[in-house]
Amino acid sequence: MLTKTFLPQSVAREIQEMIQSGALKPGEKIPSQREFSQKFGVSRASLREALLTLETLGLIKTEAGRGTFVTDPSNVTKPGMAPWRYSDSYSVFDVFQTRIMLEGQITELASGRLTANQLDHMEQATKQMEDCWANQDLIANVEADLSFHDTIVAACSNAMLRALYQNVRDQLTETQRQPIPITDPERMKASIAEHRRIIAALRDNDGPLARREMETHIRNTARCAGLQP
Repeated sequence: MLTKTFLPQSVAREIQEMIQSGALKPGEKIPSQREFSQKFGVSRASLREALLTLETLGLIKTEAGRGTFVTDPSNVTKPGMAPWRYSDSYSVFDVFQTRIMLEGQITELASGRLTANQLDHMEQATKQMEDCWANQDLIANVEADLSFHDTIVAACSNAMLRALYQNVRDQLTETQRQPIPITDPERMKASIAEHRRIIAALRDNDGPLARREMETHIRNTARCAGLQP
């Protein structure tokens, strides 16, 4: 049985497959939330979470008063990012700025504590990111990215920093989805190279370098989103 945490992601993956297979065509209006929630056997809350993920990734777009439609690349002159879903509490700029400080420190404190298996997992997650981007499996691409970062957090020596990360994880990880619609292949290639430099620094137990590499990686992601934190 799927846990509550993973249920929306499972539904999002199924809808992404419907889009990629042509079952849902570009420009087509998707079924109502009632119909879709019944189809997948999930609550409307879980379905809404899945749809928010797909909209952030640029696969669907909600138009006020009209409904939600599959994105049609042929009708999009310049792709844009979805509205920032946490704007009532924090700006995306603030979240990126926090990520730089928090994940930079966490990465330095994880240095020397990551096992060989964890480092190998990070290598595999980075390769999965690369492969899934090539196949345009955007959900799996981001999931691999999240797994990479989560592995570092799990090895951090400071329990309070780990707890702080978990408390704001939804906002932090949204910044990993947000730039996807405007990420070009060269930026993704650079992002993957940045992951590998972080791994190399951690394999060498060079905490200060790992921190700098992580901070640079997050700043570059922010720049992709048009920000300069």
